[in-house]
Amino acid sequence: MSHTPPDQPLSVLKRIESKFPRGLVIRLVAYLFVGHLFAGFVYMLFVLGARNQ
Repeated sequence: MSHTPPDQPLSVLKRIESKFPRGLVIRLVAYLFVGHLFAGFVYMLFVLGARNQ
């Protein structure tokens, strides 16, 4: 049974979904993930560029 009793606090995911639409949460997570991948790639380019001087 997935029904939670009313005296238990809501999970973090349920609280987030109650405040923001599900599509917005998915886009936010996707943008954060892609943004960190891009930042890591740029950082790697700087590290490799400094190594070749």
